Amino acid sequence: MQWLAGALILVSANLVAGQDSNATAPFPNATYSNATSPDPSAGQSSGPASSPPYYPSPWGSGSGNWTSAYEKARAFVSQLTLLEKVNLTTGVGWERFRSLCLQDSPLGVRDTDYNSAFPAGVNVAATFDRGLAFARGQAMGEEHRDKGVDVQLGPVAGPLGRSPEGGRGWEGFSPDPALTGIMMAQTIQGIQGAGVIACAKHFILNEQEHFRQAPEEVGHGIIINDSLSSNIDDTTLHETYMWPFADAVRAGVGSVMCSYNQINNSYGCQNSQTLNKLLKAELDFQGFVMSDWQAQHSGVGSALAGMDMSMPGDVLFNTGTSFWGTNLTVAILNGTIPQWRLDDMATRIVAAWYYVGRDQNQVPINFDSWTLDTFGNQHYFANEGYGLINEHVDVRAEHSSLIRQIGSASTVLLKNNNSVLPLTGKEKFTAVFGNDAGGNPLGPNGCSDRGCDNGTLAMAWGSGTANFPYLITPETAIQNQVVGNGGVFQSITDNFAALQIASLASQASVAIVFVNADSGEGFIDVDGNIGDRNNLTLWQGGDVLVQNVSALCNNTIVVLHTVGPVLLSNYSDNPNITAILWAGIPGEQSGNSIADVLYGRVNPGAKLPFTFGAAREDYGTDLLYIPNNGDGAPQVSFSEGNFIDYRAFDRAGLTPVYEFGFGLSYTTFSYSSLQVTKLNVGPYTPTTGRTSAAPFLGNISNDTSQYQFPSNFSAVPFYIYPYLNGTDLETAANETDYNLPGSVPAGSQDGSPQPRLAAGGAPGGNPELYDVLYLVRATITNTGSVVGEEVVQLYISLGGPYDPKLVLRNFERLSIQPNGSATFTADIMRRDISNWDTNAQNWVVSSSPKTVYVGSSSRNLPLSAALS
Repeated sequence: MQWLAGALILVSANLVAGQDSNATAPFPNATYSNATSPDPSAGQSSGPASSPPYYPSPWGSGSGNWTSAYEKARAFVSQLTLLEKVNLTTGVGWERFRSLCLQDSPLGVRDTDYNSAFPAGVNVAATFDRGLAFARGQAMGEEHRDKGVDVQLGPVAGPLGRSPEGGRGWEGFSPDPALTGIMMAQTIQGIQGAGVIACAKHFILNEQEHFRQAPEEVGHGIIINDSLSSNIDDTTLHETYMWPFADAVRAGVGSVMCSYNQINNSYGCQNSQTLNKLLKAELDFQGFVMSDWQAQHSGVGSALAGMDMSMPGDVLFNTGTSFWGTNLTVAILNGTIPQWRLDDMATRIVAAWYYVGRDQNQVPINFDSWTLDTFGNQHYFANEGYGLINEHVDVRAEHSSLIRQIGSASTVLLKNNNSVLPLTGKEKFTAVFGNDAGGNPLGPNGCSDRGCDNGTLAMAWGSGTANFPYLITPETAIQNQVVGNGGVFQSITDNFAALQIASLASQASVAIVFVNADSGEGFIDVDGNIGDRNNLTLWQGGDVLVQNVSALCNNTIVVLHTVGPVLLSNYSDNPNITAILWAGIPGEQSGNSIADVLYGRVNPGAKLPFTFGAAREDYGTDLLYIPNNGDGAPQVSFSEGNFIDYRAFDRAGLTPVYEFGFGLSYTTFSYSSLQVTKLNVGPYTPTTGRTSAAPFLGNISNDTSQYQFPSNFSAVPFYIYPYLNGTDLETAANETDYNLPGSVPAGSQDGSPQPRLAAGGAPGGNPELYDVLYLVRATITNTGSVVGEEVVQLYISLGGPYDPKLVLRNFERLSIQPNGSATFTADIMRRDISNWDTNAQNWVVSSSPKTVYVGSSSRNLPLSAALS
């Protein structure tokens, strides 16, 4: 053992140097050759991918429970002038409303103070707890509301998590679309229940950070003319990637953010197929579509394709130029964009405002994103408007207890040999190891947007972050526990202090090793990882640290703070590693949450929201790290189809290290008495008929003299205004391309009644998709000696030749007393057993045999029954 430890210490530096490599990733494709879908249409593999046009852009109807909001919005918009409507859609405010405040992030209020730092979405998914997802959404909504925010830029279903190396998967929930969809819906209802508009993002197929924006790549030394194109077939798009967005729309989400990437070689914010057809016509989305920041690539094109709000308004940051603003005013006046389209854009924005009750809940904006100084310039880049900009309002309430609860409820117990956990707190000598156990020497907010991997990983990096009010580290929480019981506690938070680590590990009766793996958004490069992870190894020499400690202590517990799957070497088989826990990215209460589980105050009940595989290639999918199309748009074909994460492992017949849905408890459970009741429900009816005509709200004069800058007006530099720069439309926008050849897409100006889509009809799609066809019940018994929580999971085999072996469709987290039983209940909806028919452009229940499975993970399903 001593010799083994010494050898590992000697090679540690070389192992760390190798962690930056992504040389094993496939090229020129991002799917491994043996992982392509059996469906020959998957990934649009035959010929260059293209996105068919769909026009006109559907106008909101107030369907579902949006009727009242639309009545109020149309009455309001009818009173607006052309300039006010343009100002509203260009995101710079308008005279009769206070300007809207749109603010990150999906885990708290970004770039301010006296706010909470919540667990990430991936942790919420691991709880498999609808109630906690709702409570977190509501708490985040309350904090945004009380800071004066109108739109919280979250939650996230894109990226879904096609590849585990993807940089921003942790912002969302899970690579499983059903789990993500349920958590999306609960989060949205929580946020909007607090009176703030939620924003479902990024629509759609925004699955990697590399090449997401051509201008961003220049900073990384790569020249491409266009952003990456995610190329996908219609079936996979519907059955996997649109699934959670359908849940978001059905939950009433007020806004959707279109993505940076292209979809089948058409930009996400001007793709008429995805925005007009899929989102607005098929899913009947009633809210507004905003661009991601700097994701707009055209003016007329994006408006006609279904985008409703340009953010942040300028073409490139701080240039003062805009595709909309003055250009949108010109396009309305010359008839290129019909008035009804502008009216619809404005109506959707205002309707969302009314829908969540902003007219009742709005408070003044009391913070500034650019500085924490109390006084400063309101117009930061222009250096104008000096005054009070930060009121330092404390919006945290009692949310710390919820954050701590979610942190412990999302901790997955992966290994527990001989029930070494829970610890008693009276162990003779407790030693804690790892950079990930301690604090960032620069402070918890010492790296802008958390763009470093210093100290414990409680939040990954990028725009999807928030400032910590404090960060309770594992080192602190465990020390408090041990010292409070009169024990001995020592720690080393330098992963490379090899001699000291060996000395301490040999003394410890229990060694707790904290390791991590980080990732984030592509505008930040951390240790050579440009948003996306280069590989699936642990960071900061974590593998060497674990091996060295476990070689000298036969009671080594490993805690993983990671954004997703990592390669665990032989940890699961190593007898000296007695326990392994995945704690994810738990937020400000990180240390307390893990201590609650380690010391038995909380019995772990979380389950993995993804798969731990033995090798990178086992996932079947990867990322594109090198452009594969010259200086043209890099092309990523989703040729694996629906087979991502556990679905890929099932198809390939691979045994994972720890499967999707897996998680241990300090007690045990048994499953029995499966009952499936078929309900008497009528047949599925395709939606028919036509919409009403597009409404025109108010009259617009073509007198260009009415739209000039007011006399004696002092313009703020770089601010986007709707005014004309003269009465001649050809020169009014100070552009030189007014008369250049171009064309308006056929049908894009047509405001007459349009055919309704068979798969549409209500927010979320055809309402009959959500008819409950079966009721499922099972008995779950706690066969252990302590109270525990079990996540009961329902999977379905759809039975078709191109279908995954199993797909998750429902779950319930049950708390059960020792020797007690509880009844698991779940619905199976028509949607749950349907496939997308590309010819009919509708959902169908195929004739293939269908089976329901109930169990504790995707690989442990003791109960099953055929669905008649």
